[in-house]
Amino acid sequence: MPKAWTNKDERQYEHIKASVQERGSDADEAQEIAARTVNKQRREEGRTPNARTQGTGNPNIPLEERSFDELRNLARELDIQGRSKLRKDALVAAIQKARA
Repeated sequence: MPKAWTNKDERQYEHIKASVQERGSDADEAQEIAARTVNKQRREEGRTPNARTQGTGNPNIPLEERSFDELRNLARELDIQGRSKLRKDALVAAIQKARA
């Protein structure tokens, strides 16, 4: 169980695992189902980081080749105003200007 889980998450995990095993699944499958269920719940409640809200990409890759989400995260770090309204090509230009 991950360290970020609360006591409630751990109890829920154990309960789901036991329930799945009672229905005839093996221990490995029960653990996977229970962990996925708890993690889904945590994601829906906003208690896990979203891949889309993290990272600015590999700094060795040119800006033009990075994903739109990576560019928006980088623009946020550089505090570029109006970044939410910019398209990818405009984001690249704004980031290059801010870095200059």
